[in-house]
Amino acid sequence: MTAPTHFAPLLRVIHWLMAILLLAMLFIGISMVGDLSPRHDALVALHKPLGIALLALALVRLAVRLARPLPPLPADMPSWQQRLAKLSHLLLYALMIALPLVGWAMQSAGGYPVALHERLLLPPIVPHDAQLYAALRLAHTVLAYLLFIGILAHLAAALYHALIRRDGVLSSMTTGTGIRRLPDGQ
Repeated sequence: MTAPTHFAPLLRVIHWLMAILLLAMLFIGISMVGDLSPRHDALVALHKPLGIALLALALVRLAVRLARPLPPLPADMPSWQQRLAKLSHLLLYALMIALPLVGWAMQSAGGYPVALHERLLLPPIVPHDAQLYAALRLAHTVLAYLLFIGILAHLAAALYHALIRRDGVLSSMTTGTGIRRLPDGQ
C-alpha cells in the first residue's frame, strides 16, 4: 500500500473547523480577561460550550489521525525538521486537549457550572476549592498563551512550506492535492 499524498478529507474538515474555533476562542478569552468587556457574561456563556466542543473535536481528530495513514513529509526535508514537526504536532494535540479540560476543572473548582445549553450542565470534575480554582485559572491562562504560540509557529511552518519550500505540505491539508515527491536521487 502506498502512502497517501494528502490528509483524509474528514481530517482536513476537522482541522479547518478547529482552526476557526480555536482562533475565536483565543479572542473570546482575551476579551474576557479582567472582566473588562461589558459583554463578559455573554462571552463566558459562549466560551464554555465552545471549549467543550473543541475538546470533543480534538478527541475525534486524534482518533481519525491515528486510524488513517498520514502523508509523509517531503523526503528532502532535513530529519531535524521532521522530528520538530512531529513534536510540534504532539504538543498542539496535548494543548488542544489539556486546555479545555483545565478550563472545565477550573470552573468546577470555582463552583461554576459548565453549561452546554440552558438545561444541559456538565458535572464537576474536581471538588469546589478556591485555592485549586486559582491554580487552575493560572494554568488555563498559561496553556492558552502556549497554544497561541503553538498556533503561530504552526502557521509560520505552513507558510514556510507554501512560500519557500513549495513542497505541497500546505496543499495536502487545504486542497488535498498532496505533497510533491522528488524522484530518486534528488
